[in-house]
Amino acid sequence: MGYRSGFVTFVGRPNAGKSTLLNAIVGEHISIISDKPQTTRSRINGVLTRDDAQIVFVDTPGIHKPRSPLGKRLNTAAQGAIADVDVTCFVLDATAPYGIGDAYIADTLSKDSVVVVTKSDLAKPESVLKQLATCAHLDFDAYFVVSGKTKDGIDDLLNHLSAKLPEGPALYPDDMITDQPDAFWVAELVREQLLAATRDELPHSIATRVTDWDPPLIRCEILVERDSQKAIVIGHNGSVLKSVGQAARKHLPEGTYLELVVKVTKNWQNDPTLLD
Repeated sequence: MGYRSGFVTFVGRPNAGKSTLLNAIVGEHISIISDKPQTTRSRINGVLTRDDAQIVFVDTPGIHKPRSPLGKRLNTAAQGAIADVDVTCFVLDATAPYGIGDAYIADTLSKDSVVVVTKSDLAKPESVLKQLATCAHLDFDAYFVVSGKTKDGIDDLLNHLSAKLPEGPALYPDDMITDQPDAFWVAELVREQLLAATRDELPHSIATRVTDWDPPLIRCEILVERDSQKAIVIGHNGSVLKSVGQAARKHLPEGTYLELVVKVTKNWQNDPTLLD
């Protein structure tokens, strides 16, 4: 009696701080982070189990103006998550001005939504206040200022979200923090390291997928669209690929053999089968 459970989604523009906030809440690195737009490409569920509630957080791709079938699918995934949850959190970056993209997203949300202004550790107090004042006209349910890095403001946010959920039993085991398969997480981990190691124009053309899962052997394919991109990913004498593999292995069990293979698949962003 009195226990609550349900789904809460984070929606917002690319790089609003959704994934950093999710990782801070669940206490583990389950959603990859990068300063590149459209880092998150799939719905990532993170589970927080408290004494009074279990909250399943849904991290979504940043909503943006799509330029490819991939971009359209990312928007569809994000917008679809809004309809499937109990509470929607509209995530705004305190270091970026409220723009047309934010207004577009806000227009799709119900008045029962919660505004979450992130990156308070990076923004000046006057910038945070300006962001709150700018979105005050939305007249949403509540407004919170948080930091995914310092965790300031997160407890108050969680208390509010818990109270908004319907009464019901836990949806996942107490020790589960995500329902993503291990192979998916490893592929995302490799992509995260690639985003950190490659040029700004390349990230949108990179995809990763695990094709052989037989621990301690894991084979991960890196897809690019052109031969020139393959050369960038591999690096001089394999330097980039080697550094990416070393960085990824630090997050994997000791003794894991992570094989990285770069493959050119032209225009994969426009191929419905590969996008599936």
